[in-house]
Amino acid sequence: MTVLMCALVAGAVVGLALGGLGGGGSVLAVPALIYLLGFTPAAATTASLIIVTLTSVTALVGHTRDGNVAWRTGLLFAAAGIVPAVLAGAASNHLPQTALTCAFAVIAALAALRMLRPAPTGNTGTVHSARAGAAGAGLGAVTGFLGVGGGFLAVPALVGVLNLPMRRAVGTSLLVITVNSLAALGARAGTGTRLDWAVVAPFTATAVLGAWDGKRLSKKLKGPTLQRLFACVLLAVAALMLIDALV
Repeated sequence: MTVLMCALVAGAVVGLALGGLGGGGSVLAVPALIYLLGFTPAAATTASLIIVTLTSVTALVGHTRDGNVAWRTGLLFAAAGIVPAVLAGAASNHLPQTALTCAFAVIAALAALRMLRPAPTGNTGTVHSARAGAAGAGLGAVTGFLGVGGGFLAVPALVGVLNLPMRRAVGTSLLVITVNSLAALGARAGTGTRLDWAVVAPFTATAVLGAWDGKRLSKKLKGPTLQRLFACVLLAVAALMLIDALV
């Protein structure tokens, strides 16, 4: 399979994950860029932020039309993560490549295990602002440090901490991903990381198209089934990345 074909296929999978689950795309984008397309971990995390930002905006438009975005809640949650995202993004440029790979593999594994657990149902109870701020700040740090949008962590937090129903949590997570990814990208601007745009551009294009398909697919398939399948794939990817980094 050629590099272009790999980029197109990987982009479609990332888009499907973001559009259907409201997150998880970047957790697959980084290993795809590293192992299929030959990017360094530093370049892969930067490219992933670009891909995920543009794809999330596309998916966000569709969820907004359906009324599935809690704008005020999402912006407050995202605001708490902007400074941590910028600081972590700047710090990531000074870490060894192996450390970045190991950290990413651990986060991906934890995300997969979280997805395999039954999802909270959400309710209309009281939102604890301190817990919401802490969750938003932590998510921002993960976004900046590892170059992931953080949707795989945002959805559980929006449901469990901010009491959003699952469907609105998925839509709102795309808003949080967009804000955090833009902040992390700002921190990486001017660092001299060179990207192969001949790969990044088609990857992004198919991810954007895949996001629309993922949104439609989420209405036809049972959410838990799709989530468990994605979690198993993610767990396998995390294991391979950790073995590769340590051996």
